[in-house]
Amino acid sequence: MDELIDRLAAKAGIDKAVAEKTVGAILGFLRKEGPADQVQALIDHIPGAEAAIKISGSGGGLASMLGGGVMALGAKLMGFGLGMSDIQTVARELFRFGRDKIGADGMNVIVAETPGLSQFA
Repeated sequence: MDELIDRLAAKAGIDKAVAEKTVGAILGFLRKEGPADQVQALIDHIPGAEAAIKISGSGGGLASMLGGGVMALGAKLMGFGLGMSDIQTVARELFRFGRDKIGADGMNVIVAETPGLSQFA
């Protein structure tokens, strides 16, 4: 997880704590909205992913008022202080990392089968 957090913080120019919460929020979103087997494989290949999902504060707040989905995820990430370009940078870097961990085919399934995600890939 540290490798991923360092990478995201450097690429997006954000604090490491924000990067960790962001990874957790994205993984939590993928767990709810994406293809279960591929998402779980990705989570299993990122040590500390479960803790990051908990730290991100899944559930509650503005995100739940929006009803979920990619728009709610975006609102949550903006609540962490990220702008749209930061979100795109983090998402693209996370997907690159995921390709390294579970392969391009696995990440392609996640992107293709998660509603709204292709705009960030």
